[in-house]
Formats: sequence, C-alpha cells, structure tokens
Amino acid sequence: MSKLPFQDLTVIDLSTVLAGPSVGTFFAELGARVIKIEHPVHGDVTNTWRLASEAQPNQQSAYYASVNYLKETLALDLTNPEHYTLFEDYLLNADILIMNFKKGDDQKLKVTPSDLWRINPSLLIGKITGFGSDNDRIAYDLILQAETGFMSMNGTPESGPVKMPVALIDILAAHQLKEGLLLALLKRQPSKGQVVSVSLYEAAICSLANQAANYLMVKQVPQRIGSLHPNIAPYGEIFETLDGQLLTFAIGSDQHFEKLVSYLDQPELSQDPRFGSNIERVKNREVLFKYLASTISIRTCAQITAALFELNVPVAKIKTLNEVFADTKALSLVKEEHINGQNTRRVSQIAFKFEA
Repeated sequence: MSKLPFQDLTVIDLSTVLAGPSVGTFFAELGARVIKIEHPVHGDVTNTWRLASEAQPNQQSAYYASVNYLKETLALDLTNPEHYTLFEDYLLNADILIMNFKKGDDQKLKVTPSDLWRINPSLLIGKITGFGSDNDRIAYDLILQAETGFMSMNGTPESGPVKMPVALIDILAAHQLKEGLLLALLKRQPSKGQVVSVSLYEAAICSLANQAANYLMVKQVPQRIGSLHPNIAPYGEIFETLDGQLLTFAIGSDQHFEKLVSYLDQPELSQDPRFGSNIERVKNREVLFKYLASTISIRTCAQITAALFELNVPVAKIKTLNEVFADTKALSLVKEEHINGQNTRRVSQIAFKFEA
C-alpha cells in the first residue's frame, strides 16, 4: 500500500461539534496522527445529540461518530496544571492544532497563538469562529443559516423559511479551513507558525454564489421557490411517474430540452415560442410543467431514466437515504471503526482521487 500523504503529520484537535472535528478527520483519513482532546466531564456536546433510538449513553452518538474517525482521544482539562503539562508534551511534536473556542476562552485555557508558539514555534493553528475572532456571539449552524440568507431562500411560499437538513455552513467552513491549512503547509517555514482563521459567517457569505450575484448585479432578492432554479427551467420541478416514483430534471440547455420533449412525444414544445429558449421557459414554467407532467405520468420511473440516460439528459429519481446506500458506489465511501465494542460508521471526508 502506498504511503498516505500525511503519515508524518501530527494534529491536535481541540474542537467540538462538526466543522473543526471534520477537519481533523480529513487529516486522519490521509494518514495523520490526530489526537482529539476533550474535557473529562463535558466531552464533545455532540455525544449528547442522539436519536431517540440511540439508548446507549456509554457509546458514541451517530452525530459524534460522523466526524470523529481514526482519532486518539484524550480527556484533559486544560485549566488543570497537570493536564496542561501533558498537553504541552503532545504539543511539542504537533504540526497542526485545530480549535473553535469562543472569544476569551483561548486566553483562559492558555491556547492563544503566543501561548502555543512559546512551546512549538512552528505550529500551524486552525481556528473556526462563528462571526469572527473579535466577536463573542455564540454561533450554531442554524443561526448562520438564518443570518446569511440561506433560510430565507429555502422552502416554499407556503412553508416559510426552512433550514438545510445538514449543517451546511459548518461543512462549508470546514472546507475553507482545510484549504487554508493545506496552503499553510505548502509554504511552511521552520520555527515560523501561522494562524489560519475561518468564520462560519464568512464561509456562508462566500458560498452564496449565483444567488449573491443575482442580487448584487440586478437587485434580485431570492424568494422561496422550493427546489426550482431562479435562472433555469425546467430545473427542480418534481414529477410523479406511473409507478408513483418522483423525478426531477436539470435542463440546462436548449439541446437538453429538445431531447426531453422528443422522448416524451411532445417535440412541438421546443418550437413553441413560450418554451423555445431558457428565458421563455423560466417565464412560462408553470404552463410547461403541466405539459410535461401529463406525459411523464404515463411512463414508469425506470422507463424514463433509462431512456434519458441514453440521451444524456440530466434526470434523477429522488431517492431516500436507504436507496442511496443500497448503491455500492455510495457504500464504498462508508468508513467503519470498531471502538469499545461499538461498530461506528460514517461517510468519508475524502471525495477526491488521484488518477494516473
């Protein structure tokens, strides 16, 4: 087996919840030794975030397991002098330290950059905050989804604002911190540490992408339109097939649209001035939906997907997670770890591959 890229790297993970620990797991999967330090009493709060079916308090919660893989765990109270001395011993040989303390806690725990560099001047420090290093506001993913516009755009006119079903802002911030730390490793110099700081707020704003540009350029304030796309149609409409399955399409070009309506025995729709171009389809998407729904409803899901795959038209069945993980490709991304008699499972933090 080839050597993993970070096999010589040591990471100390002082973070809790999801964003910071997922960065630690990223490095662990790539071979780094990752030491997660948790308070002896309080631990990581996500071990208390359990489904009703998780009745074993002495075992890891599924939430905790999702971002804590291949880590050594130490119970240390950094306000205890003896524990801090042990922490210093680990710090001496560390390359990266990850933390997400609120403002002021780094001073109380003696983990400010000056504290850490006094022990290890080459240390790279990855910090995640909610609203920035100078802001002591408590932040959870939900709060950031609310503050940065994500909730206002998500949902339907009837539902009102809806949060994303995963901690998206945490995940986005984690990716930003990974990128920053990888760059810091590339330009690393002996005895010259570096702080890489990411706030959930800035990670969220930087991820607004086309929705931000729609507002910044033409003052379009995004409305809740369910899974529809504000710039493309049909894109995100949900159709029911003959066998009761749900489908959606991502028709990003006129060529895709022509192939779709030709397969559905409605080629005249591509010549209809209401649907002949994307901008007209966006204007008339409700009428278009009715035309498409009538012919989709007389075909099975398998018939439609098989035919459109052959035509290279973007189509997907809307799957539940039990259907997703029935696929061997999804299962290949599942990582297992046996800990204290418990078989823990989570998806990998690594989606990229190095190909010849």
